[in-house]
Amino acid sequence: MDMIWQGIHDAFSLTIQRDPAIVKAAILTLQVSLSAVLLATAIGLPLGAIVGNKNFWGRNIIVIFFRTGMGIPTVFVGLICFAMFSRQGPLGQFQLLYSPQAIAIGEFLLALPIIFSMTQGAVSSLDRRVADTAQALGAGPIRKLVTLISEARIGVVLGIFTALARCLTELGIAVMVGGNIANRTRTLATATALETSRGEFARGIAMGIILLSMSLSFTLFLAILTRKKNSEVTR
Repeated sequence: MDMIWQGIHDAFSLTIQRDPAIVKAAILTLQVSLSAVLLATAIGLPLGAIVGNKNFWGRNIIVIFFRTGMGIPTVFVGLICFAMFSRQGPLGQFQLLYSPQAIAIGEFLLALPIIFSMTQGAVSSLDRRVADTAQALGAGPIRKLVTLISEARIGVVLGIFTALARCLTELGIAVMVGGNIANRTRTLATATALETSRGEFARGIAMGIILLSMSLSFTLFLAILTRKKNSEVTR
């Protein structure tokens, strides 16, 4: 028990002193995860809203495909990416393996099903009159889509933050296609595992605390947003 408390104490000291290894890992984690989630949002958000609002042949197949992707193991995504980026792979010529870009692509594949599925679910649960009213007021396809996303914004934001939280704490993809290379591809998750295995318990806890703080910040923001939405509804 003393080791744990001492580790926590040392971890806060390292964090306050801005330990270079921790700072670099934190910056890379944010850069890679935000890039992946932004790209996944740009694709998954409109696609999820369209599928959530339209009935067409094959719709259920698409929904099932993406919902299955929500629970896919990260090591499997890492395996697919490794096969694609290795020298013998179809994208080997781009030399993406063991680079931040490879991690971002892998995390994009992780985030896309989450954002699509939660957006699709939020839009499909809206009152049908929302779409009908927008169309009756002369809204074009894009404006109508924006209206639907706006009305389902709580579910949409929840999906984006869920995807971001999973990317921030992701380990399998970062290890397999990033290689956990110091000052290049070492994220907070991979660095935490490495430092703990080395016996650097304090540094591992410090990185874990940063990850926890990021997750807590997103959760608080979402709680505030939800509370604001509920206040608007009750007025």
